[in-house]
Amino acid sequence: MTSGKEAAASPVKPVAGDPGQPPPRVPVDRISTGFPIVGIGASAGGLAAFEAFFAGMPTDRAPGMAFVLVQHLAPDHQSILAELMQRCTRMTVYEVVDGMTVQVNCAYIIPPNRDMAFLNGTLQLLEPAEPRGHRQPIDFLFRSLAEDQRERAIGIVLSGTGSDGSQGLRAIKGEGGMVMVQTPESSAFDGMPRSALATGTVDFELAPADMPAQLMAYVAHAFSKPHRPARGAGIQHEGALKKVFVLLRNCTGHDFSQYKPSTILRRIERRMAVHQVETLEGYVKLLQQTPVEVDALFHDLLIGVTSFFRDPDAFQALEAQALAKIIKGKSAGEVIRVWCCGCSTGEEAYSLAILLKESLERLKQNNRVQIFATDMDSRAIGAARAGVYLAGISADITPERLARFFTPEADGCAYRVHKEIRDMLVFSEHDVIKNPPFSRLDLITCRNLLIYLDTDLQRKLIALFHYALSAGGVLFLGSSETVGECGDLFAVLDRKSKVFQRKEDFQGAQRAALGRFMTHEHMRDLTLPSSSPGKAVQPVKPSLRELVERTLVEQLAPAGALVNSQGDILYLYGRTGMYLEPTPGEAGINNILKMAREGLRRELTTVLRKAVAGKERIRVESLRVKTNGHFSLVNLSVCPVVTGPSPAFESDLFLVILDEVPEPAAGSAAGLPAGTVDDGRGADAGAMIAELNAELQAKEEYLQAANEELETANEELKSSNEEMQSVNEELQSTNEELETSKEELQSINEELTTVNTELQTKVADLSRANNDMNNLLAGTGIGTIFVDHNLRILRFTPAATQIINLILSDVGRPVGHIVSNLKGYDSLVSDAQTVLSTLILKEIDVQTTEGKIYTMRILPYRTLDNVIEGVVITFVDISEMVRTREALHKANDLLRLAVVVRDAYDAITVQDLSGRIIAWNPGAERLYGWTEAEALQMNERDRTPPDQKEKSLSRALLLSQAETLEPFQTRRLAKDGTLVDISQTSTALFNAAGQMYAIATTERAKDGSHSPKKETPDDRS
Repeated sequence: MTSGKEAAASPVKPVAGDPGQPPPRVPVDRISTGFPIVGIGASAGGLAAFEAFFAGMPTDRAPGMAFVLVQHLAPDHQSILAELMQRCTRMTVYEVVDGMTVQVNCAYIIPPNRDMAFLNGTLQLLEPAEPRGHRQPIDFLFRSLAEDQRERAIGIVLSGTGSDGSQGLRAIKGEGGMVMVQTPESSAFDGMPRSALATGTVDFELAPADMPAQLMAYVAHAFSKPHRPARGAGIQHEGALKKVFVLLRNCTGHDFSQYKPSTILRRIERRMAVHQVETLEGYVKLLQQTPVEVDALFHDLLIGVTSFFRDPDAFQALEAQALAKIIKGKSAGEVIRVWCCGCSTGEEAYSLAILLKESLERLKQNNRVQIFATDMDSRAIGAARAGVYLAGISADITPERLARFFTPEADGCAYRVHKEIRDMLVFSEHDVIKNPPFSRLDLITCRNLLIYLDTDLQRKLIALFHYALSAGGVLFLGSSETVGECGDLFAVLDRKSKVFQRKEDFQGAQRAALGRFMTHEHMRDLTLPSSSPGKAVQPVKPSLRELVERTLVEQLAPAGALVNSQGDILYLYGRTGMYLEPTPGEAGINNILKMAREGLRRELTTVLRKAVAGKERIRVESLRVKTNGHFSLVNLSVCPVVTGPSPAFESDLFLVILDEVPEPAAGSAAGLPAGTVDDGRGADAGAMIAELNAELQAKEEYLQAANEELETANEELKSSNEEMQSVNEELQSTNEELETSKEELQSINEELTTVNTELQTKVADLSRANNDMNNLLAGTGIGTIFVDHNLRILRFTPAATQIINLILSDVGRPVGHIVSNLKGYDSLVSDAQTVLSTLILKEIDVQTTEGKIYTMRILPYRTLDNVIEGVVITFVDISEMVRTREALHKANDLLRLAVVVRDAYDAITVQDLSGRIIAWNPGAERLYGWTEAEALQMNERDRTPPDQKEKSLSRALLLSQAETLEPFQTRRLAKDGTLVDISQTSTALFNAAGQMYAIATTERAKDGSHSPKKETPDDRS
């Protein structure tokens, strides 16, 4: 069955703030959603549940679905839910703008202060119609999702308080969709999950992290295969379907074999997808092995998605076309009988009761209404009897009706039907196919039940309804139903709204239909006159016994009244006006003790009390009752009435019999002539009688006074009771206002919980960023001081304490009050004020007393909004840089010297004090032939001829005593073994401590040639 208001799609102003670029819009008439849509609803505690759900999504493949998230958000707070969700999933997450097209493998977040509906593949945003505290955005989305996507709709309810989402889950399940709910144990707030579980429509109860795997398995099984036509599938699996019907009938007692195969197959396929069973034969085996699954399938087949005043136009047509005629055709006190067939959880039956109550008040009639509401689902009947409905019904009922006919529950999550409406209904478990119908009905409603039955069964039910209706009765069907071939039995009152009126049956169709559904014993008990086609119904001829009994009763029966134990009159027979008269005041329930005339009231009160106490007949004879100015003699009898073995009334009943006694003839006493009476004794007797009469009259006056005092006290008590009722109504009104305030506060609390969760996440992010910044500043080693406009310290890094003597308690003190370790610099305050005034960076090198050198920068502190809120003072340690710079200057000097050595024409060498060569320029390579690498492996003695070694040693000793020796002539060996005559100048090299560490020599060939000269014998001498 389908129900729910159609989601409106009027455009509203787009809501900005989506973190991603919205997908391109597609014209509505070209959209074809070929993938499941998952609606997820949550309230308080929902952020953690959302994160756990998306964290459980597999990372190796795309889900193949779209996700639409609805959470109770504060209307005046910008939500960061989309930003938070983007961290948990690889899918693109959007905050919805009006008309956004839903795409596969994307997630969509509802914006604040909006209701969201799904229409033709797009998400439509609407201004909330309900006030804050009464909104049900999850139900609103789920209903539109069910109507738009049908079996491709999937609903998930996560953590939250209240009951939002439960009504929407019924709609999704009614259209063949799938429903998941978070386990209450894993919920931060279990109100919404428990409310959803109470609907009995939940397929899976899982923790959020376990839902994605089950969800993807269900989608893969349910939608991965091409859809096969239901008709062909029904023929193909006819044998298996019959086995399913047998199992259902054996376990539940109900026969579904005359339901449409397409309906049965759709529900079975959904159950197969839940259990991932591939074949119908496999599902039959599952049913045989799992009785619980039989019960689950039975309740799936009975999913009756209903709502209050479903299809409001149809109810308006029913009220205008039928109810007024039914009520006007009833006399005062006559009962209006209604049958609501297939009432599900009772919303439609209560809607009828409300309409009848309003119509009776409008027409100012006081008829009693009796509504028989039936369904074959015992769980639905139990919910209907309770008369308690979730807060989501406020979307279907006007505020006026909600305030008048419903009472909020203490927790604010539900409404209870008022007793005056509940007393009009009788709920009963009833199978219209096999159980006898009701009779003498004025109205039958059977909406969206016939569409699930085959044509033959529809025809028989229509004929059955015709029998059950009284003459002129009304039949109210669903928008997709009609009387079909039984059009000759009903006249059309409103074709669009499916309102029909019963016509007389001259073909005997109702008798045939009645025989189809009822046993012979039921048929014999009914007082339906037999008729045959073409013959008029003849009145039944009374028997002679009936005529005699009727005449005797009319002639001999005394006046009487049927009363209860309190004396309230239920039925009057005969001429009772001689003994009873109406009491002045408001006309309500008539009580025989108050209506009794003078002379009857006291005895009647006593006798009725004795009869009630003893459950026996009590009789009093010859009571003198004053009637219209004279007295009449009456015999009074009160006797219990036997109602049978099963009491049909709440109180015992008693019959009051008033039998008039003829008065004796005038002038006689005790049947004797007047002259035979003794005058003396007669006078004494007359005086005694007069005395007794006076005493009796005094007692009667006393009793009358006592009764009047009692009545006065009763009136005072009644007045006090009325005042107490008035106070109670005021208290009830105050309580309703408090309940409303409580609901609003609860809603605000949910929104604040959501905002608080988002803010906690943001605070954690900020704390993490702050820790990162602190570690970054501390890791750089840059001393930083933040000061405000007044140059008061806001914060500083640890490195700054080495330059300015800062401790944590210095935060808030002026920076000029702090002693610094800077040498030769005392204009920090003035420089900071200059930067604040000019907003121009100032940079200067400063030195501490420890000798460290820093580059100090003073620059304005700018916010993201480009607002100056102080200055930032940084100290960058450049001591090493300065030392490196000085070393670089020295190195440059040495480099220039090295260039001179390198480019010199003479051979220049350097040797340590042990003679090891440590420098060898290109001139030396040209002169001696050894490369620099070869020379650095040699000692000066290796290239000194033997005859020159003693001279070299003596010169080295001389050099230790002087920095430089005058040039002298000597010889050196070349690489090829020749001797080279050279002129050598030696210089001592000293370190910073003044110690000689090496000897530098400058050598030039004596003849100016670099060609090595071979050694001759003469040279050796």
